[in-house]
Parts: sequence; C-alpha cells; structure tokens
Amino acid sequence: MATKLIEGQVRDLGGFSLRRVLPAPDYRAVGPFVFFDHFGPETFGPGQNLDVRPHPHIGLATVTYLLQGSIDHRDSLGFHQTITPGAINWMTAGKGIVHSERTPAELRKREKRIHGIQLWVALPEENEEDEPAFFHHPQDSIPIVARKGVTLRVLVGSAFGAESPVEIYSPMFYVDASLESGATLQLEKAYSERALFLLTGSVSVGEQVLAEPRMLVFEKDDDLVIRTDLGARFVLLGGEPLGPRTLFWNFVSSNPERIAQAKRDWTERKFPLIPGDEEERAAIPGE
Repeated sequence: MATKLIEGQVRDLGGFSLRRVLPAPDYRAVGPFVFFDHFGPETFGPGQNLDVRPHPHIGLATVTYLLQGSIDHRDSLGFHQTITPGAINWMTAGKGIVHSERTPAELRKREKRIHGIQLWVALPEENEEDEPAFFHHPQDSIPIVARKGVTLRVLVGSAFGAESPVEIYSPMFYVDASLESGATLQLEKAYSERALFLLTGSVSVGEQVLAEPRMLVFEKDDDLVIRTDLGARFVLLGGEPLGPRTLFWNFVSSNPERIAQAKRDWTERKFPLIPGDEEERAAIPGE
C-alpha cells in the first residue's frame, strides 16, 4: 500500500488563515475535486469578521461545509442563505455566478468560532456552461451510517451504502467520518481516486500515522483500513477524474480561452451583481 502525504500551504487572508491542500504540486486534483481549503478552528473577536467580497466563478461547483460557526452566503441569483454546521451548500457556477461570504449581521459584534472546509468540484465539459444554481441541504437531510464506534455522514455522492440528496454531475463521494477510540473503518474501492483529510485526533493507515490536519491520498485499488487509538474525525473524498483543468483565481475550465474571457468579463463588469451586496467587488490578482 502506498500513500501520499499533502501538508498544504497556510495562507493569511488578512487576519484569517486557512490551509490550502489542493491543488498540490504532485496532485492537482483528487477525482473531480480540484480545490480543498480547510479553515479554522479559529476564534474571531467582536468586530473581527469574515468578509469575502463579491467575486465570480465559472466552470465549477463550490461545496461549503461548516463544523463550527455560520456564514452568510449571497449570490447573483438572489439567494441569501445562512450556512450552519452540518449542512451542505452546493453552488453550481456553470457559465458564471457571483457570490460573497460574510459573518452574519447578528454575530458581527460578538465573539464567534469558525471551522470548515470549502471544495471546488470540476464539472464535466458538457456541463461547464450550464445555468448557475444554488442548493442548500440542511443538516437533517444528510444520511448517516452508524457502525460500531463509527459514524459516517454521506455529504455528497454515494458511499458506505448511503446516497446524499445533493445532485451531482459525475461519480464522487464526500463523507464526514467520526471514529471512537479503538475503532476501525475499511475504505471502499468503488472509486479510482480517494483521499482522507484529518480534522481532529489521529489515525493510522498501514504504516502511515496522521496526527495533524493533513491529507493522505491513496493509490488506486489499495485495500485500506483506517484505525484510531484515541478517536478521530476526518473527511473522505474522491471519485473519477475528469481530465486536465485550468485554474486561475476563481475560474476553472477545460478551455484556457474561457478563462481569459472570464477575466475580461469581470474587468469590464459584465458579471451580474449580488442583490444586497452590490457595493464591493474583489480584484483579479495582479490588477
């Protein structure tokens, strides 16, 4: 059995740090997942808030999952959704969408905690120019698989005999796994690319031991048993790859010329505005 450890890079976003795990030099993607950001756990003081200004996306779907805290999502379709722990929020950018992510108004003057993961999923070529859409799936709609010492929440796709309600475009899985002390979990071989990202605790897979928030990427068809002595929480993800994609800023596409067009459209203010968040906008890096 062979595994690849991805440590990721810590980035400071102006008082707010995150670990960017994908894309990595040796792994541009795991299945259709082309981007993986882990943020927190972090405490924000009164007046210290998350403010990701309006910015555009094309050719991908964003998947936001919180373990602690809450975030207000607004987008150019008019959706305003407070994202809370345990829910899955899937936004299909398709041919183009603009959204912002901010601390909710009622929390901005209070101390608060934030901890979560944001993923980007590449879309099949035939869906890259689909109409944009946003879907919120509350915590109680996510299926749970319970085994001895193991709790699995199937967030996206199919795994461990359960299927998420999230509509997807290609084969994939994304699971929130909690293991009690001494528990084990055998990872299915249903997908050609698979990975684990540790959130808390420690795990061992074969001779590889993981005790910090890092990612392990597994070789195809390996038999994998995940063990923990003291308990752990981690996410599992993967699926079938979709082929090379170009990533620039918030844009993903199989066609580099489409990226260039999106850059021009944002610069020329051709993307739609967000109702209720029209004043600010993010700048393209380097401009």
